[in-house]
Amino acid sequence: MLYALVLSTAVIFVAELGDKSQLMAMAFATRYRARDVLIGITVATAVVHLASVGIGFWIGEAFSDYQGWISLGAGLAFLGFGLWTLRGDELSEDEASKAERSTGAALLAVGLAFFLAELGDKTMLATITLATQEDWFGVWVGSTIGMVAADALAIVAGALLGKRLPENVIKYAAAAAFFVFGVLLMVEGIRLL
Repeated sequence: MLYALVLSTAVIFVAELGDKSQLMAMAFATRYRARDVLIGITVATAVVHLASVGIGFWIGEAFSDYQGWISLGAGLAFLGFGLWTLRGDELSEDEASKAERSTGAALLAVGLAFFLAELGDKTMLATITLATQEDWFGVWVGSTIGMVAADALAIVAGALLGKRLPENVIKYAAAAAFFVFGVLLMVEGIRLL
Protein backbone atom coordinates (compact mmCIF):
# COMPACT_ATOMS: atom_id res chain seq x y z
CA MET A 1 0.00 0.00 0.00
CA LEU A 2 2.82 2.42 0.81
CA TYR A 3 4.36 1.95 -2.63
CA ALA A 4 0.98 2.64 -4.29
CA LEU A 5 0.53 5.75 -2.12
CA VAL A 6 3.96 7.18 -2.96
CA LEU A 7 3.75 6.28 -6.66
CA SER A 8 0.28 7.72 -7.14
CA THR A 9 1.13 10.88 -5.17
CA ALA A 10 4.11 11.52 -7.46
CA VAL A 11 2.31 10.63 -10.70
CA ILE A 12 -0.80 12.68 -9.98
CA PHE A 13 1.22 15.63 -8.66
CA VAL A 14 3.14 15.69 -11.95
CA ALA A 15 -0.04 15.16 -13.98
CA GLU A 16 -1.72 18.10 -12.28
CA LEU A 17 1.12 20.54 -13.00
CA GLY A 18 -0.05 22.96 -15.65
CA ASP A 19 -3.54 21.42 -15.71
CA LYS A 20 -6.65 23.59 -15.93
CA SER A 21 -7.50 22.61 -12.36
CA GLN A 22 -4.46 24.54 -11.17
CA LEU A 23 -5.65 27.57 -13.09
CA MET A 24 -9.09 27.18 -11.52
CA ALA A 25 -7.48 26.94 -8.07
CA MET A 26 -5.66 30.23 -8.69
CA ALA A 27 -8.85 31.88 -9.92
CA PHE A 28 -10.88 30.70 -6.92
CA ALA A 29 -8.10 31.78 -4.55
CA THR A 30 -8.53 35.36 -5.76
CA ARG A 31 -12.17 35.24 -4.66
CA TYR A 32 -12.21 32.95 -1.60
CA ARG A 33 -9.93 32.15 1.30
CA ALA A 34 -7.18 29.66 0.39
CA ARG A 35 -8.36 27.32 3.15
CA ASP A 36 -11.87 27.11 1.69
CA VAL A 37 -10.50 26.52 -1.80
CA LEU A 38 -8.26 23.70 -0.54
CA ILE A 39 -11.10 22.04 1.40
CA GLY A 40 -13.36 22.20 -1.67
CA ILE A 41 -10.61 20.75 -3.87
CA THR A 42 -9.86 17.99 -1.36
CA VAL A 43 -13.48 16.85 -1.04
CA ALA A 44 -14.12 16.90 -4.79
CA THR A 45 -10.84 15.12 -5.54
CA ALA A 46 -11.46 12.44 -2.90
CA VAL A 47 -14.88 11.66 -4.39
CA VAL A 48 -13.73 11.59 -8.04
CA HIS A 49 -10.61 9.56 -7.27
CA LEU A 50 -12.57 7.07 -5.13
CA ALA A 51 -14.75 6.36 -8.17
CA SER A 52 -11.61 6.19 -10.32
CA VAL A 53 -9.87 3.60 -8.14
CA GLY A 54 -13.10 1.60 -8.04
CA ILE A 55 -13.12 1.44 -11.83
CA GLY A 56 -9.40 0.66 -11.97
CA PHE A 57 -9.64 -2.04 -9.28
CA TRP A 58 -12.53 -3.70 -11.12
CA ILE A 59 -10.57 -3.71 -14.41
CA GLY A 60 -7.49 -5.10 -12.67
CA GLU A 61 -9.48 -7.88 -10.96
CA ALA A 62 -11.60 -8.77 -13.99
CA PHE A 63 -8.56 -9.12 -16.21
CA SER A 64 -6.00 -10.39 -13.69
CA ASP A 65 -4.97 -13.22 -16.02
CA TYR A 66 -3.89 -10.60 -18.55
CA GLN A 67 -1.54 -8.59 -16.31
CA GLY A 68 1.07 -8.28 -19.08
CA TRP A 69 -1.48 -6.81 -21.45
CA ILE A 70 -2.78 -4.49 -18.74
CA SER A 71 0.79 -3.23 -18.17
CA LEU A 72 1.23 -2.66 -21.90
CA GLY A 73 -2.10 -0.83 -22.05
CA ALA A 74 -1.20 1.24 -19.00
CA GLY A 75 2.16 2.09 -20.58
CA LEU A 76 0.45 3.23 -23.77
CA ALA A 77 -2.02 5.25 -21.69
CA PHE A 78 0.85 7.00 -19.89
CA LEU A 79 2.52 7.79 -23.23
CA GLY A 80 -0.83 9.28 -24.27
CA PHE A 81 -0.96 11.30 -21.04
CA GLY A 82 2.52 12.61 -21.90
CA LEU A 83 1.31 13.76 -25.31
CA TRP A 84 -1.82 15.26 -23.72
CA THR A 85 0.43 17.18 -21.32
CA LEU A 86 2.55 18.50 -24.19
CA ARG A 87 -0.59 19.69 -25.94
CA GLY A 88 -1.36 21.77 -22.88
CA ASP A 89 -4.50 22.59 -20.99
CA GLU A 90 -6.00 26.04 -20.70
CA LEU A 91 -8.79 27.48 -18.70
CA SER A 92 -11.43 28.69 -21.14
CA GLU A 93 -12.85 32.19 -20.80
CA ASP A 94 -16.15 30.66 -19.71
CA GLU A 95 -14.46 28.56 -16.98
CA ALA A 96 -12.43 31.55 -15.78
CA SER A 97 -15.55 33.69 -15.74
CA LYS A 98 -17.46 31.12 -13.67
CA ALA A 99 -14.60 30.91 -11.18
CA GLU A 100 -14.45 34.70 -10.85
CA ARG A 101 -18.17 35.36 -10.46
CA SER A 102 -19.13 32.23 -8.55
CA THR A 103 -21.63 32.97 -5.84
CA GLY A 104 -22.79 31.01 -2.86
CA ALA A 105 -20.82 29.07 -0.34
CA ALA A 106 -17.14 28.85 -1.22
CA LEU A 107 -16.86 25.15 -0.41
CA LEU A 108 -19.86 24.25 -2.55
CA ALA A 109 -18.78 26.45 -5.46
CA VAL A 110 -15.19 25.18 -5.48
CA GLY A 111 -16.11 21.56 -4.77
CA LEU A 112 -18.72 21.36 -7.51
CA ALA A 113 -16.50 23.12 -10.05
CA PHE A 114 -13.58 20.79 -9.34
CA PHE A 115 -15.77 17.70 -9.33
CA LEU A 116 -17.11 18.52 -12.79
CA ALA A 117 -13.72 19.61 -14.14
CA GLU A 118 -12.05 16.36 -13.06
CA LEU A 119 -14.55 14.01 -14.68
CA GLY A 120 -12.70 12.49 -17.64
CA ASP A 121 -9.58 14.58 -16.98
CA LYS A 122 -6.10 13.08 -17.33
CA THR A 123 -5.66 12.87 -13.54
CA MET A 124 -8.83 10.78 -13.29
CA LEU A 125 -7.68 8.52 -16.12
CA ALA A 126 -4.19 8.23 -14.61
CA THR A 127 -5.76 7.25 -11.27
CA ILE A 128 -7.83 4.55 -12.98
CA THR A 129 -4.70 3.30 -14.74
CA LEU A 130 -2.68 3.12 -11.50
CA ALA A 131 -5.51 1.33 -9.68
CA THR A 132 -5.54 -1.49 -12.24
CA GLN A 133 -2.23 -2.72 -10.81
CA GLU A 134 -1.63 -1.13 -7.41
CA ASP A 135 -3.37 -1.19 -4.04
CA TRP A 136 -6.62 0.74 -4.49
CA PHE A 137 -6.53 2.44 -1.08
CA GLY A 138 -2.93 3.61 -1.55
CA VAL A 139 -3.77 4.91 -5.02
CA TRP A 140 -6.85 6.72 -3.73
CA VAL A 141 -5.07 8.43 -0.85
CA GLY A 142 -1.93 9.13 -2.89
CA SER A 143 -3.77 10.53 -5.90
CA THR A 144 -5.82 12.79 -3.65
CA ILE A 145 -2.68 14.02 -1.86
CA GLY A 146 -0.86 14.56 -5.16
CA MET A 147 -3.65 16.61 -6.68
CA VAL A 148 -4.30 18.72 -3.59
CA ALA A 149 -0.55 19.37 -3.18
CA ALA A 150 -0.21 20.50 -6.81
CA ASP A 151 -3.25 22.77 -6.54
CA ALA A 152 -2.02 24.15 -3.20
CA LEU A 153 1.29 24.93 -4.90
CA ALA A 154 -0.62 26.83 -7.60
CA ILE A 155 -2.54 28.84 -5.02
CA VAL A 156 0.61 29.75 -3.08
CA ALA A 157 2.63 30.50 -6.22
CA GLY A 158 -0.18 32.60 -7.63
CA ALA A 159 -0.51 34.53 -4.40
CA LEU A 160 3.23 35.04 -3.91
CA LEU A 161 4.28 35.66 -7.47
CA GLY A 162 1.14 37.32 -8.75
CA LYS A 163 1.81 35.84 -12.18
CA ARG A 164 1.71 32.54 -14.04
CA LEU A 165 4.07 29.68 -13.36
CA PRO A 166 6.72 29.01 -16.03
CA GLU A 167 4.32 26.94 -18.10
CA ASN A 168 6.73 25.43 -20.65
CA VAL A 169 9.19 24.12 -18.08
CA ILE A 170 6.38 22.51 -16.08
CA LYS A 171 4.72 21.12 -19.21
CA TYR A 172 7.90 19.47 -20.54
CA ALA A 173 8.92 18.04 -17.16
CA ALA A 174 5.46 16.56 -16.59
CA ALA A 175 5.36 15.09 -20.11
CA ALA A 176 8.83 13.57 -19.63
CA ALA A 177 7.73 11.93 -16.38
CA PHE A 178 4.70 10.41 -18.11
CA PHE A 179 6.91 9.10 -20.93
CA VAL A 180 9.31 7.49 -18.42
CA PHE A 181 6.43 5.84 -16.51
CA GLY A 182 4.90 4.72 -19.81
CA VAL A 183 8.09 3.08 -21.03
CA LEU A 184 8.66 1.37 -17.66
CA LEU A 185 5.12 -0.03 -17.67
CA MET A 186 5.51 -1.29 -21.23
CA VAL A 187 8.79 -3.00 -20.37
CA GLU A 188 7.08 -4.65 -17.39
CA GLY A 189 4.19 -5.73 -19.62
CA ILE A 190 6.52 -7.31 -22.16
CA ARG A 191 8.35 -9.10 -19.35
CA LEU A 192 5.05 -10.53 -18.04
CA LEU A 193 3.86 -11.84 -21.43
